[in-house]
Amino acid sequence: MSRFELFDSMVDAASQRDRLRHPSSGGFCAFEGWVRNSNEGREVDGLSYEAYAELAIAEGERIVAEAIARYGVTDARCVHRTGDLKIGDMAVWVGASASHRDEAFRACRYIIDEIKHRLPIWKKEHYVTGDSNWVACMHVYREHEHEDHHGHHHHDHAHAKPFVPDYSRQVRLREVGEAGQAKLAASRVLVIGAGGLGCPVISYLAGAGVGMLGVVDGDRLDASNLHRQTMYDARDVGEYKADLAARRVAALNPTVRVQLWKEQLDARHVLDVFRQFDLVVECTDDMRSRYLSSDAAVLTGTPLILASIYQYEGQLQVVSGKPGTPCLRCLWPQEPAPETIGSCTLAGVLGPVPGVLGAMQATEALKVLLGIPQPNAGSLSLVNLIELSIQHLPIDAAQGCAEHGGCVDVARRSLARAVEDDDIDLVFDRLDDAVSAGFLLVDVRDAEERASDPMPVAAVHVPSAQVTERAGEFVDGRYLLVCASGRRSGHAARLLRDEGVRHAYSLAGGLNALRIVG
Repeated sequence: MSRFELFDSMVDAASQRDRLRHPSSGGFCAFEGWVRNSNEGREVDGLSYEAYAELAIAEGERIVAEAIARYGVTDARCVHRTGDLKIGDMAVWVGASASHRDEAFRACRYIIDEIKHRLPIWKKEHYVTGDSNWVACMHVYREHEHEDHHGHHHHDHAHAKPFVPDYSRQVRLREVGEAGQAKLAASRVLVIGAGGLGCPVISYLAGAGVGMLGVVDGDRLDASNLHRQTMYDARDVGEYKADLAARRVAALNPTVRVQLWKEQLDARHVLDVFRQFDLVVECTDDMRSRYLSSDAAVLTGTPLILASIYQYEGQLQVVSGKPGTPCLRCLWPQEPAPETIGSCTLAGVLGPVPGVLGAMQATEALKVLLGIPQPNAGSLSLVNLIELSIQHLPIDAAQGCAEHGGCVDVARRSLARAVEDDDIDLVFDRLDDAVSAGFLLVDVRDAEERASDPMPVAAVHVPSAQVTERAGEFVDGRYLLVCASGRRSGHAARLLRDEGVRHAYSLAGGLNALRIVG
């Protein structure tokens, strides 16, 4: 039974109370939060609440469960309003039942404090003057933090003041100031990837006060990520990184709004998404995502910060999106095969390396937003952390895409091709389902991978590096190419289509993504 709910209509307090009745409960405590007509000296006309519902509900359930376990109450519940509220409307209801009233009171207080501190719920106040303002939904004092494990109070701490972000150290910079801070608050930044590069980018941009962060990541946290993705901890393993990132932003700076995509951006929608943001930071280890992002940046005029890592080294490039400036394809016209590019999984990586490159991406992003000069913006920066050296290699747009019609024309053709191939990645829960659907399975992994992780069903073996030369073996039929992650198989399927094999497809996410049904 759900113990935390979001309501877009009036809350029936009586029915909520009745759900907490229990024969063993001798005490009951409830809190009702109403919309009042003033706040900090300003006359309020009403409120609006927006929430990231999926994360708010999951975190709300966790908070109520914590209260029940912490104080030993019989049961507890919380409901929170969303949408538009009038003066006098109930915005939140919290209730707890217990053997004795003291436990119920403490559990109720704990829930009130935690939902205001941890939930991704944003409040906008509407004033009688006609203007409005987003305000942080964060409690000023959490009483339970001053209790020991027996529930006893310690009064040696003064009540904290209401939380207001303090950007004083940043504002002191001549290049920032109050005007620059206002620019950041009005900025919208999209971060693609919440892994080793994305963690420092998300943390530093949220800490700097960027008004809106979009986060794109469809992966779940693995224990092998933790040595470099220090925004998370061991308790988070198995959860979606996008959800974890939103939770971290809400805890670090609750004034920052977050929008999530828990799937990869595709060619059909990438332009629409890029147009919603002032800047994009690409933080994946997926070459396909980088090329798609570069094309979208050129076609929408959206600045893009790219980075990649290999063991102890990294690369950084700023794509301004302005006519005449270089893009990723000016440097490398064609997307390389995935097997030619190192990854953290195969090549290994020292934990701080992506942290350094991610911090550099965050710095470049803030420079773009603030209008701080970037003398090496048209270069590829090579970072070597063994030697502690940085080289800047100029990229000449006139010798890049200009030879093929210019960045815009090349990006337009590449994106059109990507849209044509948008049906390549197919999702199956089991490989048996693909066979039943009439697909012939093709394992494009190398021999060592196949030996260590055999396919659960029969498949033809064609290494990804050989698919072009062996394209003649793909005759009538539909082919589903399979690798570990879906990257090599996707690239190989596109190569086969170039050779006229129109019914070549790739298993989305590869074997790693299969949900094997026993």
